[in-house]
Amino acid sequence: MPISVEKLNAIRQAVNRKRLLGTARQLIDVPSPTCDAGAVADALAGLLSEEGFEVERPPAAWPTSPAVVARWDSGNPGRTLQFNGHLDTVHLPFESSAVEGNRLTGSGASDMKAGVAAMVEALCIVRDTAVLGGGGILLTAHDLHEAPWGDCRQLNQLIDDGYVGDGVLIPEYTHDVLPVIGRGNAHLKITISRPGQPVHEVFRPREEPNVLEVGARLAQRLLDWNVELEKNSHPLAGCESAFVGMLNCGEMYNQYPQTCELQGTLRWLPGHAWEEVRRDYQTLVAGVAAEAGVAIDAGFLLIRDAFELDQQSDLAVTFQNVYEDVTGEKLPIGAKPFVDDGSCFWQKKGIAAITHGPEAGGAHTTSEWVNIDDLVRVAVVYAATAVGFCE
Repeated sequence: MPISVEKLNAIRQAVNRKRLLGTARQLIDVPSPTCDAGAVADALAGLLSEEGFEVERPPAAWPTSPAVVARWDSGNPGRTLQFNGHLDTVHLPFESSAVEGNRLTGSGASDMKAGVAAMVEALCIVRDTAVLGGGGILLTAHDLHEAPWGDCRQLNQLIDDGYVGDGVLIPEYTHDVLPVIGRGNAHLKITISRPGQPVHEVFRPREEPNVLEVGARLAQRLLDWNVELEKNSHPLAGCESAFVGMLNCGEMYNQYPQTCELQGTLRWLPGHAWEEVRRDYQTLVAGVAAEAGVAIDAGFLLIRDAFELDQQSDLAVTFQNVYEDVTGEKLPIGAKPFVDDGSCFWQKKGIAAITHGPEAGGAHTTSEWVNIDDLVRVAVVYAATAVGFCE
């Protein structure tokens, strides 16, 4: 349903920029590499508790960093909107928070601790203004998001345990389109090995296979497969693909190596099951292994499955209306350039999930930043979307 001008004005007036920025900086200033985000989860739980929210800490398959769950209920019937974010960061040198004009910098600033802070601020706004006439908000935050260190098991367990809403907002740093489709993604790590030891090339055993030669052959097969996959395309999301980005072999130029490693990705469109993608990939690798007479370990790490959003869903329509009320224009429709947690909600429960966060940059680098003014806007949009969707 539309949100009234009065309620939107109340939300705008209730935003506490100082509180929002303080929350973001407190989260950024706690190092939290993937698989070790317990300290920042504790910090977030403490912030929410200080604000008067009841906080749950479900282990969700990763007791090292228990997840954070908080709720706000209007006391009246209605739907639940979930705000979901990850607290872990990629494994790079830590940078503490700093403010440079209208930019907040530091590890996880863009990906996505500032976005989590906007979730918290939206929750506080709804509580402070009493604008929510029905339903409630569920806030969830977790570890194990970033691949290849994390495997998303904590969020998947949260979903399986029932920590889900009727719709989900995820404040990753996509801000200029409404992403309605996204490709699935898997990380490939292939190891080719022979039984002998590394030796000088002049003493190489002629009866043992050349792992570099097999690696080159396998890389070419994957590239040939990519040509076929590219025939499957979507006007927004692009093509399916098989990509090889690394081929490592040997320790020096004249050594006959024992192992050869390839790494890359597979990407696929909605409608193409990830299990089928994995099977086709493993069949291709097994064929090369049989031809060459070598052992090949075909690692396949599912990062996220493909994703699709119904543009006519209540969440999408409400979000677009709110975005237009706040900014004066609607978001153009686009594709999700990366994979994120929205895929989990859609694939496991069929729940509509929208990725929308502040203008930001430097993700997966040591130079992350986020636009503070736009962070305030995101908090307003999230709070207003909750009012429109939940009622």
